[in-house]
Amino acid sequence: MTSAEWAMLLALSVLWGGSFFFTGIAVRELPPFTIVVLRVGLAAAILWAVMRALGHAMTRDRRIWAAFVGMGFLNNLVPFSLIVWGQTQIGSGLASILNATTPLFGVVVAHVLTRDEKMTGHRLAGVVLGFAGVVVMLGPAALRTVGSDIAAQLACLAAAFSYALAGVFGRRFRRMGVAPMATATGQVTASTAMLVPLALLVDRPWTLVMPGPATWGAILGIAALSTALAYVLYFRILATAGATNILLVTFLVPVSAIILGSLILGEVLELQHLAGMALIGTGLAAIDGRLARMAKRRFAA
Repeated sequence: MTSAEWAMLLALSVLWGGSFFFTGIAVRELPPFTIVVLRVGLAAAILWAVMRALGHAMTRDRRIWAAFVGMGFLNNLVPFSLIVWGQTQIGSGLASILNATTPLFGVVVAHVLTRDEKMTGHRLAGVVLGFAGVVVMLGPAALRTVGSDIAAQLACLAAAFSYALAGVFGRRFRRMGVAPMATATGQVTASTAMLVPLALLVDRPWTLVMPGPATWGAILGIAALSTALAYVLYFRILATAGATNILLVTFLVPVSAIILGSLILGEVLELQHLAGMALIGTGLAAIDGRLARMAKRRFAA
């Protein structure tokens, strides 16, 4: 990837790192489908407003809208619902570790379903190193509940697999000539249309107690930052860097969360955090091919 693509990937990791925090607040007062439909619905409203302000027209092509529905299902409806429900049963630390399996699934899915993103030794080694780094960084505390709440953990793993499928599925929008802003808007719009009936049927939101300001703040944050803005970046990176590379963001999400906690909340960076970050950095360098190039230059010298 180019330096600009790496910068966008880091920015995306910060935006998505906040989603676990926002969700952890929202699940205290709202059920899963209601949180998810508010997330994508508000994000859709924001993106439509931005599209109109910029003078961008939205396509009416049925073929493209069918692709929006497929992307919304794989990238929003399924993983958002599973992760939010999973976080009602397990902690955000374990949820983020399970979410970090996305590149592992992504390498396999891309190898099977694409011609130009085949699995290589250095790519697989980098993914394994990156996942190990996430586990080391979050530490044993996040792993204490492994083995219990199996259904919630399987839900988070299923969400990671759905994200991997979405990464490959979303490659088609560049071939269709759809801009990242329009793709993000179409995806969350389609997701909203699919999720509203589910939220009405399952959660019956009219029976819920009105949530407090903290919950509404979390919903606004997860919609505007972790969804609307994040997906514009997501589709921009996906269009140029490919499915395997975009999924690397899940390794960087815990890194962003811990660094932000240190800078903003005064939390202490421990040795395990630094060791985990070093492993993740090594894994990313291996996936990017930098380690292989360095090794070749060293042996050539």
